[in-house]
Formats: sequence, C-alpha cells, structure tokens
Amino acid sequence: MKQMLLILNPTSGMKKAARNLTEIISVFNRAGYVANVYVTAERGDAVRAVQNLGGSAELIVCCGGDGTLNETVTGLMEAGLDTPIGYIPAGSTNDFAGSLHLSSDVIKAAGQIAEGKPTPYDIGKWGERYFTYIASFGAFTKASYATPQNMKNALGHLAYILEGIQELSGIRTEHIRMELDNEVLEDDYLFGAVCNSTSVGGILTLNPNIVDMSDGRFEVFLIRAPRNMQELHECILALTNQTYNCKMITFRSAGRLKITCNSTMPWSLDGERAEGKTEITVENLHHRIRIVH
Repeated sequence: MKQMLLILNPTSGMKKAARNLTEIISVFNRAGYVANVYVTAERGDAVRAVQNLGGSAELIVCCGGDGTLNETVTGLMEAGLDTPIGYIPAGSTNDFAGSLHLSSDVIKAAGQIAEGKPTPYDIGKWGERYFTYIASFGAFTKASYATPQNMKNALGHLAYILEGIQELSGIRTEHIRMELDNEVLEDDYLFGAVCNSTSVGGILTLNPNIVDMSDGRFEVFLIRAPRNMQELHECILALTNQTYNCKMITFRSAGRLKITCNSTMPWSLDGERAEGKTEITVENLHHRIRIVH
C-alpha cells in the first residue's frame, strides 16, 4: 500500500468535501493508498501539514479551494519536496481547477487522481511568496480575499461578483511600471494580473488557445481605466470577444517581471491577500510542480 497525505479544508465551498470524506478515502483505498488525513483549522495549516508530514507521502492530495492548493504548493516548495499533488476542488470558484478541467464532483475528482498520471506545470514566485495561477491587483482583487466565507458558502461564485460590484464605487487606478523581457510598460491601470490560467479571478476569462500552463511563461494582462463611454464599450467588447486588441488592454507573456508600484497597493495571490511592496520580482518556476489528473 502506498502512503498518501490528504489535506482537507472542512469549510471550503458548501463543505461538500467534508460531507463526502469517507467516499473520497474509499476511492484512494481501492487504488492502493493508505490515507493520512489532516484537517485544517486555520490559515497556514496546510503549509505546516506538508512540511511536517509530506516527506513520507508518495502523493499529497488537497481538498478545498484555490487557497488550500496555494498553501499545499507553498509547503511543498518550502520543504524542498517534489511529491506529486492531487487537487480535489471544493471551493467557491476554483479557477485553477477549471483551467485543468478537473471535475467539480469531489468523488469524480478523487477518481481522476487515483487513475491519473503526474503532469508538470509552472507556478509563480512573487517576492518570497508562491502562487499557483495568479497574482493580481486593482479592480475586483479585494473581492477574492475579502468576501466572507459564509457568503462564499451560501452564494458560491456569485458572491465574488456581488462583492466585486460593490468595489466599483471605490476603484482607483494604480501607477505601475513593469519591466518584462525587452519591454517596459508604464501607465495608470485599473486592473492587472500575472497569471497562468484561463480564468482570472473568476470574473475574466482568457482564451484557452493562448494559455499554456507549462511553457515557462506567464500571461500578463493589464487594463487601463477607460476615459469615456466609447472606450468603456470597446473594453467590454474586447473582453467579451477575448480579442484584447483595444487601447485599454495590454496583453503580453513573460517569464520574469520586475514591478515598481505603490507599496500601499494590496495584491491577491491565488485569492489570498498579499501586502504591497515598492519593488516586486515575479518569476515563473518552470515545471516546478506535478499535478496528477
């Protein structure tokens, strides 16, 4: 029998993973795994679980939302492990899982892992912190980490939309300078994301034909504040059609970025708040994790 570490966030989403824990364990037992279950109780628990218990596991599976996956990956990086990861998406939005076409049914997702093979993917490093699929700032960023858990549980993805709408009245532009490859971008932006996913904050969607989650590069997506109604219309049309070719939108790819910005501007890493810095280096860690699906 193979050893497996199963990390469960019991409060994620509609608590469906917690309700189906016995069936999830049974799926892995039938596949030849003995599951060591760790139930998180506070922020940082998944990081510590991987650091303390992951070394003896042949597979680490996390059950929860994108934040739980982020902590699992962070624990893996900080412990210097290369153990394959399984992800059972049980959160409210599950952007990363959607990009990988993982089942939203927790039992089926467990089956995908039990029968799957490890595939290498890139992750990001933002300063000294890690992210699996997105580092963002500006409009709607706050909604990802400020929406109360009970509201997420009750309304799911809609909770983010509602919280994002409330943000609109207080949205301001941020002056950002980005050095990427042989280009410098500098302007006042309404929203920005350095991502490795087809879904940006559960609100914007990137064309899957131009997103490769294992090519060693990020998609860099910036939106300048529209100056009039015509520009606003052009921006909405470009986002809807996924063309990104209007004056308000800048779309690039890069393996490494140096960002200069206001230190008071908060960021969101995989939906979790990150305190701002004046200068931030963001780099793509090529094929640094292996996800089983």
